[in-house]
Amino acid sequence: MNFFQYSTTIFFISITFLLFLPSSKPISNYNTLVYKTCSTQTFNHESYSQSLDSLFQQLITQSSQHKFFKTNEAINDHTFISGFFQCRNDINNEDCFTCVTSLLPHISNTLCNDSTSARLQLQGCYVQYRTEQFQEKTIRESKNNEMFHKICRVPVVEYYVEFKELMEEAFMMLENGIINSDGFYAMDYKKVKLMAQCESGLRTCDCSECVNDAVMVAKEECDGSASAKIYFDKCFISYTYMLKSGNGDDDSYVPGASRNNNSQKSQKLIAIIVGGAATLFLGLIFVSLLNSRLRKDDYE
Repeated sequence: MNFFQYSTTIFFISITFLLFLPSSKPISNYNTLVYKTCSTQTFNHESYSQSLDSLFQQLITQSSQHKFFKTNEAINDHTFISGFFQCRNDINNEDCFTCVTSLLPHISNTLCNDSTSARLQLQGCYVQYRTEQFQEKTIRESKNNEMFHKICRVPVVEYYVEFKELMEEAFMMLENGIINSDGFYAMDYKKVKLMAQCESGLRTCDCSECVNDAVMVAKEECDGSASAKIYFDKCFISYTYMLKSGNGDDDSYVPGASRNNNSQKSQKLIAIIVGGAATLFLGLIFVSLLNSRLRKDDYE
């Protein structure tokens, strides 16, 4: 094999390697735990654990096809376990399934240690279950706007007054938008990205009331924060103010920002590698031709 053939072989091996590089699809943070609430009461009988495992299997199966599913599993004639999951409406079914399945196997064993009731929120989904007496169900479901968790990020120091005015307008747009939605609303308003989502099946008026309460918390308890997430029993909201860098919080709702950014970086890296390989290949051809020319001159 002469030098030219050798360099050609190296080039095509390099191109083949690049083609089989892992996909540039970034790893999402949908499976990151945000908060958990676990009952101090624990299961004291094997039938409880069996019913809970059966409930989890139903939720896992349905998460590949739906973004919300609610069911229950009887323990005995008087007691049952109710449970459901809900994924963010802006993620696809594959990410929803991954989110739910990353959580459920660990709830009873490690995260909540056989608790009779629990709620666990990840970035992309949440799961809730509780043990109930049949006659208690309607009483408990009437309970609405209880705040579970809030995250307030770094405050905006510059242009505080302008920022406050901007957020007032943005929140008003969000509250109006959720009324005319199906329980999910996302929007960009000037430099702010916002999202609100209610529990599936919640009446429009209850959804709107819940979001309004969450907005009030954001205004009062996250005053001036560049981004925030407010989690209620029946809804949650998030917003991100785009700073000078143009990027929001990594775990705040920025539709497609982190994905597009990572994808663009990967594409640039691949372009650089391919360009470098092509340059090297051309250089090798030039050296090979030069060597051939020199040998020809020597013979002459």
